[in-house]
Amino acid sequence: MAKGAQKAARARRLREEILNFVTINPGCTASQIVAWLSIDLRMKNHGLTPRKVGFFIPRYCKELIWRQDSSTGKRVYVRKS
Repeated sequence: MAKGAQKAARARRLREEILNFVTINPGCTASQIVAWLSIDLRMKNHGLTPRKVGFFIPRYCKELIWRQDSSTGKRVYVRKS
């Protein structure tokens, strides 16, 4: 087994799940993504927070972009056109 294989597999699954969720629910926030991953998919052992997801998305999910929500001031994620 390669060194860091589990870490890479977790990152790959996290990336796929985030892309799937944003595709289904465009205009979602990092908090909504974390709630879905933690509660619905039971990825509790990943230590996910909205801040971590906010740093993860620009680094590993190049297919997503964010826009500022004018009413709340939060970042809202959507897929690139």
